[in-house]
Amino acid sequence: MKEVVLVPDGDIDGAVIGAVETALATVVSKRPARRPGFPTAQPARVASPPQYNSAGILVALTVGAAPDAVTLGVTEKDLCLPMLSFVFGHAQLGGRVAVVSLARLRQEFYGLPPDPALLRERAAKEALHEVGHAFGLVHCTDPECAMSLSTGIEQVDAKQAVFCGTCRALLGEMEAAARGEEVEP
Repeated sequence: MKEVVLVPDGDIDGAVIGAVETALATVVSKRPARRPGFPTAQPARVASPPQYNSAGILVALTVGAAPDAVTLGVTEKDLCLPMLSFVFGHAQLGGRVAVVSLARLRQEFYGLPPDPALLRERAAKEALHEVGHAFGLVHCTDPECAMSLSTGIEQVDAKQAVFCGTCRALLGEMEAAARGEEVEP
């Protein structure tokens, strides 16, 4: 299994990073390493609040990324893509980099009081989701699986911070194939 390296954007709450590390350790069997150097991205559009193009952040995260690891950026920046008004995160499918935004995972974004525990839970789910893509997993039809598609915060809340049995099995098969082992159909 590839190593995961966390790259926090500035002063991200340590409890949030800890929740992300704990969730990722369930997949990669050890706590992720950390490195500084989150890239500065140009605003995708001038709006209030400003948004950042997640594809540009992924490209910038590849600088200094280890070739045999997945680098996961964690940011407070609100992310978008040209064809999507926002994304909770973004990853290269089967690639080396991914990013998760905390902006829309915060209750405050929706005009509600802060809920630190809920933020940690949501961040863990989305980190697993994006790292899952980087490992090669696609969206899952099980709404409780961390790999299920989330186009709204309600879908993030409905899923669990774990992969379903099918996604775990697929991940195991991909890992075995990467080691050159024969995988039974």
